[in-house]
Amino acid sequence: MTDGNGFLGGRLLVVAFEGWNDAGEAATGAVRALKDLLDVETITEIDPELYFDYQFNRPTVSTNEDGVRTISWPSAIMYGPTAPINSSVPLAEDAQLRVSGTNVGNIYLLLGTEPSRSWKSFAAEILDAALAADVSGVVFLGAMLADVPHTRPISIFVSSDNAQVRGELLIERSNYEGPVGILSVLSDAAEKAGIPSLSIWASVPHYVHNAPSPKAMLALIDKLEEVIDVVIPRGALVTEAADWETGIDVLAGEDEEMAAYIAQLEQARDTVDSPEASGEAIAQEFEKYLRKRGTDGREGRDGRSDGPTGRPDGPRH
Repeated sequence: MTDGNGFLGGRLLVVAFEGWNDAGEAATGAVRALKDLLDVETITEIDPELYFDYQFNRPTVSTNEDGVRTISWPSAIMYGPTAPINSSVPLAEDAQLRVSGTNVGNIYLLLGTEPSRSWKSFAAEILDAALAADVSGVVFLGAMLADVPHTRPISIFVSSDNAQVRGELLIERSNYEGPVGILSVLSDAAEKAGIPSLSIWASVPHYVHNAPSPKAMLALIDKLEEVIDVVIPRGALVTEAADWETGIDVLAGEDEEMAAYIAQLEQARDTVDSPEASGEAIAQEFEKYLRKRGTDGREGRDGRSDGPTGRPDGPRH
């Protein structure tokens, strides 16, 4: 740690990328919410020509308020506070409008699209910008598709590859092995550059993977608020999360197969969460659940090959 005050004592960079690491747009949605609430400005923008395949990540065209059509290119932008380490507005005066807390002037953001190529160079450029901004810690946000029910609280997993961060915040180290996304590459580069990091991952029900998940976004913001020591207004997000859940309930009510599948997921989740559940009992119940599905976890309801522990980037960190 750069200042002796632990992970939360310095400038924190909160990171999210569209793509593999962003099921239900939960991670990027959480960072966009912070961007709208914080007083930040662009400090670095990555040149998209170097890192993106435009046939894979196509630019988009839109019309602005003046009626002018403009093209937006996939990229990654780092934002920093206009007044670093500035005192925040007291919570009682502005609780519904602004992010508040003693750490608010230390929050930097990185929001972008997962690059198509040259990941090592991309990571090096990002880390150079972070070091130039004197960032002393990085928080990665991710969301993965998983066999979880939409009717239960969104599962959140917090981990770090840095032993000091794990000891300070009492979190785990992930044991995930397998394919990774840009978050893992950036995390590895950050650790090698001497910048500790942690990751916060949300599990999004895979059977609603085509729609944004405000419930998962809300769960990430809840945990992020706790970790980075700020107070983040939720705005309409609580209502949107409730409406999202209600909408899926309606769809399940019209589809007996989907309803039965969700009931199985609920049973498995409730067994794991029960106070009397032991590790052996949980394993036995999960094996029973897989046998009922008749797939041994190799194929989900929609034919995906992820299985119950499948994930875009895992919660690797």
